Amino acid sequence: MSVDDANTRAATSRLIERAVGEDDLATVHDAIADLDVEHIVDVLERLDRTDRAVLYRLLPKDCAIDVFERLDPSMQSELVRGLRDDQVAAIFADLEPDDRVELLDELPATVASSLMRGLPAADRELTATVLGYPQRAIGRRMSPTFVSLRPDMTVEQAMAAVHRRLDDAETVYTLPVVDDGRVLVGVVGLRAVMNADSGTLVAEVMTEPYWARATDDAEEAARRCAELRLLAMMIVDNEKRLVGILTVDDALRILEIADSEDQARMSGTEPLRSPYLATPIGSLVRSRVVWLLVLALGATLTVQVLEVFESTLDQVVTLALFVPLLIGTGGNTGNQAATTVTRALALDDISPRDIAAVVAREFRVGLSLGLLLGGVAFVLTALVYEPSIGAVIGLTLVSVCTLAATVGGAMPLVARTIRADPAVFSNPFITTFVDATGLVIYFLIAKAVLGI
Repeated sequence: MSVDDANTRAATSRLIERAVGEDDLATVHDAIADLDVEHIVDVLERLDRTDRAVLYRLLPKDCAIDVFERLDPSMQSELVRGLRDDQVAAIFADLEPDDRVELLDELPATVASSLMRGLPAADRELTATVLGYPQRAIGRRMSPTFVSLRPDMTVEQAMAAVHRRLDDAETVYTLPVVDDGRVLVGVVGLRAVMNADSGTLVAEVMTEPYWARATDDAEEAARRCAELRLLAMMIVDNEKRLVGILTVDDALRILEIADSEDQARMSGTEPLRSPYLATPIGSLVRSRVVWLLVLALGATLTVQVLEVFESTLDQVVTLALFVPLLIGTGGNTGNQAATTVTRALALDDISPRDIAAVVAREFRVGLSLGLLLGGVAFVLTALVYEPSIGAVIGLTLVSVCTLAATVGGAMPLVARTIRADPAVFSNPFITTFVDATGLVIYFLIAKAVLGI
């Protein structure tokens, strides 16, 4: 997008926001007439709950459905509460089963039940199938609407089957092949089908399928789909019967949400469930206050350590000057290790059984960093103060960096082992732990070197 186009879009957005706020619906109607779906979504995300419902009611029906599908489930839920029952029922019926389930998860039980009852029997059955899987399972995010082929079909028959389902299938670019018992036996791309002679059997052009079980973790299945660069991954039950498909766009959406959660928790906040400007101030406060309280309680350990070594500080006041440097360096070193290992876990580069190798590597990395930083600190501190103070700072940095990197590398693997979120166990808790233990190490080294 060019700078001029971006400026035009921004000006249009401001015009619509102002017109909605002033109840100038004629201006709003004219302004949105020529906007694309993406731009309308951007505008809706910047409005409050009431104005969002007003603007949405002015959209043409076809456009409204496309816009609704692109909104986050939390925003869809808010919008549902501001629309008439007939509008909500029409939108809900036009959603794909997996998208319906995401919305149902955000709605009160009474509203969700009412919407389900209003669906046609066939759609209700498909949606109920997806709802039946655990919250974080890939079965909950799959699409049960697909075109399946049989290995004994000819290419001509396969193309006829695709044509019959063009309007309601999630995708036709990757086609699963199943036997009489619906067991997955292969996949075939639409290109391969179209390139083959009409009398060729599907069995002759199909390939080995990539698949995941419906009960597998959604993030792991989505990451595998993305890494293999699949247009669609097959989802099967415990008997390898085909129950759905995961398309690449759904996989990328799952990964985007998971990565956003990890980044938020590494920074000591809870992830936002809606765009920033559409999130109420109260929700922003709640997303941060719990972590701040946890970290504040953890910081009392640091205060207690300082209290224990108060007499040491009284004898050599200079030591107090280096406390922020040492605990900050230790915290940063641990956070770097934790972030690196958490990312490696997410990419399946490592697993909890590799904890010994990871700890050994991070120990060496931390020791190397400590030697480099400690050497520099020793020289500078010895020049400014005295060699004994330089020795204390240098040795402490070696120890703290080694400890922080080792703990930071191990903590995400421990979290995965106990089925906790590695991001939650990472940066905030590592920082608190390293602050307290780093100070203990610092004062013990100072007492040994300075003889106090």
